[in-house]
Amino acid sequence: MPAVATAAARIAVRSLGRADYEPVWRAMQAFTRERSGGTPDELWFVEHPPVLTLGLAAKPEHVLDAGELPVVRIDRGGQVTWHGPGQLVAYVLVDLRRAGLGVKELVRRLEQSVLDLLAGYGIAGERRAGMPGVYVGGAKIAAVGLRVSRGCTYHGIALNVDADLAGFARINPCGYPGLAATRLADLGVRDKMGAVQDRWRQTLLAALEAA
Repeated sequence: MPAVATAAARIAVRSLGRADYEPVWRAMQAFTRERSGGTPDELWFVEHPPVLTLGLAAKPEHVLDAGELPVVRIDRGGQVTWHGPGQLVAYVLVDLRRAGLGVKELVRRLEQSVLDLLAGYGIAGERRAGMPGVYVGGAKIAAVGLRVSRGCTYHGIALNVDADLAGFARINPCGYPGLAATRLADLGVRDKMGAVQDRWRQTLLAALEAA
């Protein structure tokens, strides 16, 4: 889908629908490799078919039972996670130098976008020290993983909307045995994926474009 520029024309937004993991990953790499200093930043929303991905620090033993799921070792930071239908992923392709951001600040802003989204639904989310992502009642609802190349980021943040959380039972999520996962659907949110994406797009752009 063609990119749709925001009103501020600083970040272009793409909605990819449901797409296989590896082609989208390779497209992010190519975009980052080929972009110039004048290339607008982009935000890609996508759902993936079921897949397990292992970050650069991931230990194979954290995959407990892959079963029929493909296991893909990739170039983001972090450990192992699950992606699948009902989970909305926002890939964030940002020129950090141009934006004047460090990686920790970008992570904080990505987390804030989910905290603001949750607050709009009347849900109190929280951060946990040393464990990037967003949590509700101790259970993880959003996971963050990034790669920085040539001063630009790709990969991003994944939000459980109405995903089948059984996928997380196949792994130690983010390397933590027994870490519970939750989803918007279990927290009383009845919005469909498109409505959640529309609301999250607003909080993400507000967080990314904040001065």
